Amino acid sequence: SDYQQLGYNLRINLFQGGPLKSRSLMRDSYTPDVFQKAVIDPRHWHGRTISELGRWYEKYFLDLNVQKAMKEKYG
Repeated sequence: SDYQQLGYNLRINLFQGGPLKSRSLMRDSYTPDVFQKAVIDPRHWHGRTISELGRWYEKYFLDLNVQKAMKEKYG
């Protein structure tokens, strides 16, 4: 029966789970010297400079404050 077949599969450990060591396509694509030569610039973060990010947060919090004030005034 199906139940016995499932028990057999569990006993012989066919379902062994995932690999113990994870792999990354990025790590596999480049040699280790690429990562050693990489310079992390805190002022250039994923294509955005901190000033752009700061302006975005400023607009975001201004919008939150406006929404809060509108809610308090009009309910």
